[in-house]
Amino acid sequence: MPNIFNQHSESDLDSNPKYTGRFAPSPSGQLHFGSLVTALASYLDAKHHNGKWLVRMEDIDEPRCISGTDTAILHTLEAHGLQWDGEVMYQSKQHSRYQEVVNALLHHQQAYYCSCTRRMIKAMGGTYNGHCRDKGLTPSNGQLAIRLKLDTPLAPFTDLIMGEVGVPHQKLAGHRVEEAHRIEDITIKRRDQLFSYNLVVVLDDVFQGVTHVIRGCDLIDVTPLHRCVHQSLGYQPLEYGHIPVAAIAPGRKLSKQNHATPIECTTALKNLVNALHFLGFTEVKQQDFNSVDSLLSFAVSLWNRKKVVKTPEIIVPRHESTYYSVP
Repeated sequence: MPNIFNQHSESDLDSNPKYTGRFAPSPSGQLHFGSLVTALASYLDAKHHNGKWLVRMEDIDEPRCISGTDTAILHTLEAHGLQWDGEVMYQSKQHSRYQEVVNALLHHQQAYYCSCTRRMIKAMGGTYNGHCRDKGLTPSNGQLAIRLKLDTPLAPFTDLIMGEVGVPHQKLAGHRVEEAHRIEDITIKRRDQLFSYNLVVVLDDVFQGVTHVIRGCDLIDVTPLHRCVHQSLGYQPLEYGHIPVAAIAPGRKLSKQNHATPIECTTALKNLVNALHFLGFTEVKQQDFNSVDSLLSFAVSLWNRKKVVKTPEIIVPRHESTYYSVP
């Protein structure tokens, strides 16, 4: 399908960098150890390859965002020497750009209105079966979602860090095995009129000229979908690399929902050393550095994707989560 959307910013078209990375936190909670590890890995990979490193606030789900948290996140990054290039982009300021794309998709019949509820999809076996694809619904039919037509099957990819990654198994009740890699038409605008993360993350990466994404293994299963959306919109998929997530128990990653302890900025040097050890660079010793900048400079030169621990998660001390301190 040809690319019908002009999503590149003028600066990106002019510079056309070979490497642009990004860190995209959600301001629904402060940075914790796990998110610092992700930010550091993303930063080191970009700077080791002489690339740009951007920061984007993924505040598209505004009801979940906490006022002032974006400022706290940026302060934490600065305290740890992780200085971004250019201005911080906020998804909440990009609605008009997103809507232009949704309108174009509807106009070209690459998207459609859908009236199916969660209960209806559960009755389909948990995977949307295209029920509204050819119904020709319009906004006059009530409060509807908008779905993107996805006819490209999910495909394996080569992860920059984890190597070959297959397609996660989907439970498709009543479907043959050879159909398992087909993907449902995803929601790109919800019934409550909020834009879908799976749409805007792709549009923003294209708009900002992102070429490489280093993120946690908790998102590795959704990467085939993001690559599929890229292709369906006429863009080339990005290069993805996934690092282990920090967890306080198997299957329980550090997260805001798990009451992860916010990073303490006064111990930035120690935090960075711990993050490097977590990633597999255990030869780094805190006593060898007298500043965050000197440590980061050394870490940029030391960075090697092959040395990153090849496991989906690593258990960290329980004190990283205040969940276990609550009576």
